[in-house]
Amino acid sequence: MSENLTTSLPDVPYATPRLSSPREHLVRAADHLWRVQDRREHVLGHLRIVSDPLGVRYRAERLHLATGVFRVVGEFWRVDDAVAALRYC
Repeated sequence: MSENLTTSLPDVPYATPRLSSPREHLVRAADHLWRVQDRREHVLGHLRIVSDPLGVRYRAERLHLATGVFRVVGEFWRVDDAVAALRYC
């Protein structure tokens, strides 16, 4: 019998994650997706909540406008680390 090693996300939206720095803020784009914006309202990228066998991960993504596809910058255990990757990428 095979075991399912992935954790599924609930159908209900997650609450907006709290950032420790006021440099950026999150704007909900979908149930498990937020736009990361700086103080001037420029979009730095996107933050997506994804499931992992060990819990919830935060995926930093950038939208590639020419193709309309999200490109993964990285996956992180802490929301602040994901946002920092978008800030410095």
